[in-house]
Amino acid sequence: MTTLTGPRAAPRSGTTKSLVILLHGYGADGNDLFGLARPLSQYMPDTAFRSPNAPERCRVNPMGYQWFPIPWLDGSDESEMLRSFGQSIDILNGYLDAAMAEEGVTPEQTALIGFSQGTMMSLYVAPRRPDPFAAIVGFSGRLVEPEKLAEEAVSKPPVLLVHGDADEMIPVAELDTAREGLAAAGFSVQWHISRGIGHGIAPDGLELALTFLRGHLGIAQAS
Repeated sequence: MTTLTGPRAAPRSGTTKSLVILLHGYGADGNDLFGLARPLSQYMPDTAFRSPNAPERCRVNPMGYQWFPIPWLDGSDESEMLRSFGQSIDILNGYLDAAMAEEGVTPEQTALIGFSQGTMMSLYVAPRRPDPFAAIVGFSGRLVEPEKLAEEAVSKPPVLLVHGDADEMIPVAELDTAREGLAAAGFSVQWHISRGIGHGIAPDGLELALTFLRGHLGIAQAS
């Protein structure tokens, strides 16, 4: 099976008590979202950060990666998309298991941050794993197959959804769809809309993500 690779930041304190895994969007790579590790780690000194490259080279940006093709962007068909999506689910699950073992942490000490396609992967994979993660933060994404979630979810980590109201790639209405689908399946969901922000992460969203992660990973406020 494909092994995912990407940057890692050791905890500032030298002791790993928690892990945050960042899943990038379509056409980007692990380094793209890894930029969040620096500002977050200042307030999460015992946290390791990992940001793997998705398993496939992106069809429309060969320098980047994709978790699955997007037909309306790259000319793929639905069968290709579904096949790739299924393969990436298996590969990501293997990566998550290996990363936690290597860092010496449990799922309850691990959180996922996704952006765009990385959010789709996070919100699909995490609820279908037997042991709940500490938290999921989803920026600018959507919930895949919300109608199946209640039946298929076996764990229900708390979720924070953040979306820009000027997102030109994934409409902000997808936040409502995801929020409603998660809530209907019994998930605890918080959400925030960043005003005037397109397909990206604004400071207000990142600040909320930090507070959310610290709370669910049990990281005390500095005295």
